[in-house]
Amino acid sequence: MLILQRKPGESLVIGEDISVSVVSIEGGRVRLAISAPPEVSILRSELLDAKAANRDSAVEEAAPAELLGLLGGIPSDQKKGAKKHDE
Repeated sequence: MLILQRKPGESLVIGEDISVSVVSIEGGRVRLAISAPPEVSILRSELLDAKAANRDSAVEEAAPAELLGLLGGIPSDQKKGAKKHDE
């Protein structure tokens, strides 16, 4: 990990086409301006963590009846058909 000190108005370059500039420092907050090509994804780390948590949740398996229960239950006409089919 590289650690740098920059003052407002100063910047750094990553590779050939990404630059990060310090816009301002106020109290405990640093405002940055990032210039990068559109194909480069820039996300705050907390959004990346939330994205990973959502992906993990989507991978978990659940029975169809359990999923329907989350949606408010199985419609009564489908319950009758399921009982007849199960018998």
